[in-house]
Amino acid sequence: MSRDEDVGEKLTAPPDFDGPTSRRHFTDVLCTILLWAMWISMTGLGIYAVQNGDYRLILYPLDYDGNVCGTNYGPLNMTEYPYLYYVNDYSGGVCVKECPKLEDLTDPYTLVTYSGLYQVDGSYINDEDIAIADYSVNADGSVNNDTLTCTDALCYPNNDPESSYNSYGVNAGKGFAYYALDTYEVMWRCVFRDEATDKLNAIVDPNKDNFTSDTIDMATQNENIKQGYDIWVNLFSDLWISRYFILGLGFGAPLVVGFCYAFMLRVPGVLPVMVWCSIFATIGIIFAGAWYTGDKANQWKTADPPTYTDKEINVATYGSYALYVVGGLLVLLFLFMRKRIQLAMGCVKETSKAIMKMPLIILFPVLQALGFMVFMIAWTVYATNLASMGEFSTNQFAAGPIQISVRTFEFSDFVKKCGWYMLFCFFWSGQFILALGEIVFAMCVAKWYFARDKSSIGSTTVFACITTSMWYHTGTAAFGSLIIAIIKMIRAFIAYLQRKADEMDSSIAKAILCCCQCCFYCLEKCMKFINKNAYIQTAIFGSSFCTSAKEAFFLILRNAARVGAITYVSGGVVFVGKVFITTLTTGLSYFAIDHYVGDDLYSIFGPLFFIAAISWFIAGMFMSVYDMGIATILQCFVADEEMFSSDQMYAEGSLKTWVNNHG
Repeated sequence: MSRDEDVGEKLTAPPDFDGPTSRRHFTDVLCTILLWAMWISMTGLGIYAVQNGDYRLILYPLDYDGNVCGTNYGPLNMTEYPYLYYVNDYSGGVCVKECPKLEDLTDPYTLVTYSGLYQVDGSYINDEDIAIADYSVNADGSVNNDTLTCTDALCYPNNDPESSYNSYGVNAGKGFAYYALDTYEVMWRCVFRDEATDKLNAIVDPNKDNFTSDTIDMATQNENIKQGYDIWVNLFSDLWISRYFILGLGFGAPLVVGFCYAFMLRVPGVLPVMVWCSIFATIGIIFAGAWYTGDKANQWKTADPPTYTDKEINVATYGSYALYVVGGLLVLLFLFMRKRIQLAMGCVKETSKAIMKMPLIILFPVLQALGFMVFMIAWTVYATNLASMGEFSTNQFAAGPIQISVRTFEFSDFVKKCGWYMLFCFFWSGQFILALGEIVFAMCVAKWYFARDKSSIGSTTVFACITTSMWYHTGTAAFGSLIIAIIKMIRAFIAYLQRKADEMDSSIAKAILCCCQCCFYCLEKCMKFINKNAYIQTAIFGSSFCTSAKEAFFLILRNAARVGAITYVSGGVVFVGKVFITTLTTGLSYFAIDHYVGDDLYSIFGPLFFIAAISWFIAGMFMSVYDMGIATILQCFVADEEMFSSDQMYAEGSLKTWVNNHG
C-alpha cells in the first residue's frame, strides 16, 4: 500500500463549489431520534420522581427520629419547627422553632435532649428560649415510650457539670443530650458559636484533660464555620454595594477588551513577537533548568562533608543532560516547523478578521448558556426529587448501657440506577449543546473564508448558520456528543470504583483503577479533538459524522506538522488572550470601584475576585470561539489548497502571502 493511500485521498471540490454547501440533507437522523428519546424518558422519570419524591427531604434537615424539620413529612408534623439543633456527633438532633440566642452564650445546667429540655439547679433559661418539638407523643396522640429521657443519674449526676459531660446521656457529645449553647442559623441548621463552645469547655472541663479529639475537632469545625459565616456576611455586603460595577465591568468590559485583543493580533508585528517570544522563553526555561540542575549536582559532588548520596547526585546530573537534549530537540523542531508556525500565525490573523466581521458570533455562547440553564433547571428539579426517593434506616450507637438511635437516609437499587441515568442525561445534553455550538462557529468562519466578496458576510450570516446547523445537523452533534458522554460515564463509574477501593484500602485495585482513569481521560481528549475537526467537515461539506470524522482524521494525518504548529500557536494565543482580558478587566475594575465606592466596602478584593472570575469565564467563552475559528481556518485552507490551484484559491491576506512564498 502506498503512502498516499495510507493517509487517504486528497479532497476534491464538489461540482460548482462556492463555499460551504447549500445542498444539505439531514445527517445522523437516528442519533437525533435517540437524543429526543433520552430527553422524553428523562422527563418521564422526572415526573415520576416529582410525584413520588419530596424535595424537602434534600433541602431541609432531618432529625434523629426521621422527621423533616419545617415540614409534615415523617412520623410527626414539624411545620412549626423548621430548625435543627444538633445533640450529638452522629448528626442526630431535634427540631426547634428558632435557633437559640443566649446572652450568656451557654447554660451548662440545661440540656437539649431527645425528649425536650432537661434542667437542674442553676439553669436560667426557660422553655421559650429553646422551643423543642414534642417527641413524647406519637402522631396518633399516644405516648411514645421509646423516647430516651434524662434522669439525674443518666445525664447530670451530683448536679456537677464535669460529671455530666462524661455521663451516659451526654457521653462527650455522643449521647442523646447536649448543653444549651448560643447558635446561629446556616441552611436551617443551628451551628454553635465558637465563643459559646469555649465558655462551655471551661466549665465542663476546666483542666482540659477529658476532652476527646472528636470534641476538639467539633469545636474547631464550629469556629471555622463561624469565621466562614462572618466572611460571607461581609462579602455579600460588598457584592451588593458594588453590584453595578460587577455586572457592568464583569460582563461588559471583557467583551470590549476581547475585541481589542482580536484587533491587536491584526497589527503587524504583534502576533510574531508574541509567538516567537513564547518559543524562545520555552527553550530558555528548559536550558536554564538544565544549567541549574547541573550546577546543583556539581555543588553536591564537591560538598564537604557530603550532604547528598551518589545516587541523588547521579539523578541530578543525568536529569541535566536530559534537559539539554530536550532543549536541543526543541530548537531543531522549531527550526523545522518555522514555515508551519508562520502558517499558524496566518490562520490566527484571518480568524481575527472573521470575528471582527461577524461580532455577533461572540454572543452565541450566551445563547448556549441560556439553553444549558433551561436544561439545568429541569434536570435539577428532577434530580432533587429523585434523590429524595430513599428509605429511612435506623443506626444504633452504644453509650454505655444505652443505645442511641439516629435515623439515616438510604437509596434503593432502583433509585441508584435512575441516578446513573440522570448523570448520563446530564453528560449527553451538556456535550450536545457544546457540539452544536462548534458546528455553528465552524460554519460561520467557513462561510467567511470561502466568500470571494467578504462584504457579503456579516452578523446576519450567524443567524443563517444557527438555523442551518440546528435544522440539518442536530444528529451529527448528537452522535459526537454521545461518544463523549459514554466515555464520561465510564470515567464516572471508574471514579465510583476508586472510592470503593479507598474504603477497602486495596493498593492494587487503586493502582489499576488509576491507570484506567488516565487511559479514558486521554481517550476523551482524543475524541474531543477528532469530534471538533469532524464538525468542521460537516460545516463545510454537510456530511454525516462518520464520514466527516474519517475525512478529518486523514486530513490531520496528511498535515500533521501544520496541525501541531497551529495547536501550539493557538494554545498560546488563547491562553495569553484569557490572561490579558482577565487582567486588564480586573485592573480597570480596581480603579473604578476604589474611586467610587472603595470607602464603603469591607474589602475591595471580594468584588474584584468575582469580577476576575466572571472575566475569566467571558474570556474563555470569547477565546473558545477564537480557538474553533483558528481550527476552522486551517481546515478551510488545507481544503482550499487540495481542491484548487494557487491562482484559484480563496485564501487571502497572510495565507495568500504564505502560499506565494512557500506554496
